[in-house]
Amino acid sequence: MAIKIDMLRCFQAVANHGSLAAAATVLGRTPSAISMMLKQFEEHIGAPLFETARKARLTPLGALILTEAQRELGHFDRTIQAIEGLSQAKLGSVRLAVTPSVAQTVLPPVLQRFMQDHPKVRIDLRDMDSTAVADELIHDRADIGLASIASLPGFERQILFSDAFGVVCRADHPLSQNWHDLSWADLQGVDFIVNGLCAQISDEAFQPVLDAARLTVRNTASLLGLVQAGMGLTLLPRLAVLPGFNDLCFLPLRDTTVRRTVWMVTPPRQMVPPAVRAFAEVLRRLRINDRSSVDGSGTGIGKLSHMVKDTDAETSADADADADAGMR
Repeated sequence: MAIKIDMLRCFQAVANHGSLAAAATVLGRTPSAISMMLKQFEEHIGAPLFETARKARLTPLGALILTEAQRELGHFDRTIQAIEGLSQAKLGSVRLAVTPSVAQTVLPPVLQRFMQDHPKVRIDLRDMDSTAVADELIHDRADIGLASIASLPGFERQILFSDAFGVVCRADHPLSQNWHDLSWADLQGVDFIVNGLCAQISDEAFQPVLDAARLTVRNTASLLGLVQAGMGLTLLPRLAVLPGFNDLCFLPLRDTTVRRTVWMVTPPRQMVPPAVRAFAEVLRRLRINDRSSVDGSGTGIGKLSHMVKDTDAETSADADADADAGMR
């Protein structure tokens, strides 16, 4: 007969409590069941574990075996806890590949909530452009990708949010004084800084602005720093304006409806660990709109200038409908 975990647990209980009756109470069994288990254990090793029938004192061999039994039971219990923790999303890790604007404007309240509910789950967050996010997912270096990327074979994709593009400039820029009818034509002849998100705009009227630009900046924080320093203006989605740039303006364009769509991309649900599924579920419950808020709490981005123009109600309704559709 092989040695079983129950044999070790009964032996440890009797040794720790000094009697069959006390061990039976702790383990929720009858004294006769404990006695039979100990007898089977002693028959297997071929020697007594206790000096007397009262089980009050261990034999020298029994003392040595107790040390090994305690070590094995401790390891077994820790293994069971780890397995249960992983299966219930109490343990594990989540690898996130996200664009910088999402990392700084959308994720803070998500991370705070998730880490409070799952204090033993580790988060690995890396920010990069959308192309790099797709590459991380394809090469299994990320569990969840948040970016503006096309559908990837073998992955599930869901809309996280959509926000409108607009001009970002200093509060003292001439365009900020008369922005109610801002159009593509107003951007011709100004110092324009190209960024990676400009590739998402297919409007033909925007092409002359791109052709005339001499400066391209990929990093969002560096881009906004240059705009802040007066090097020019740029075009960004509303939620890509990072917190801390309060002296900048976001100016909606009159003659375009182009929007950025940010997707949550994951492997199929059955292929990801419970901790990853739990984090994705928190993201699915988010309500994000381009009024600078997450869950309606106003924590989405830092406060912009008072010159931020409200887009019309129809555009807002379309954005909310897109987000709702993606979260169902």
